[in-house]
Amino acid sequence: MSISPAEVEKVALLARLLLDEQELRTMTTQLAAILEYVELLKEVDTEGVEPFSHPLELCGVFRPDEIKASLDRQEALRNAPEHDGQFYLVPAMLGEI
Repeated sequence: MSISPAEVEKVALLARLLLDEQELRTMTTQLAAILEYVELLKEVDTEGVEPFSHPLELCGVFRPDEIKASLDRQEALRNAPEHDGQFYLVPAMLGEI
């Protein structure tokens, strides 16, 4: 399968990319190679192969939650430019409250 420079320009426009002539030629060649490879993959017999979302069998990838002591509040506020002893104080961004 081939792809025309006009089609690459359209994809570039949708991706908000500005390609010069050299980049357009390069991308056309590279995208054509990718599409040829995808066409080659279509020839693979996948009859009886169950679809999956990940190439590796993963289960329980997250560690269990553990209760641990967290950073002390005073230690966390120590380097803050301004705080009230409990929270960071930052300038209002949407006007005065």
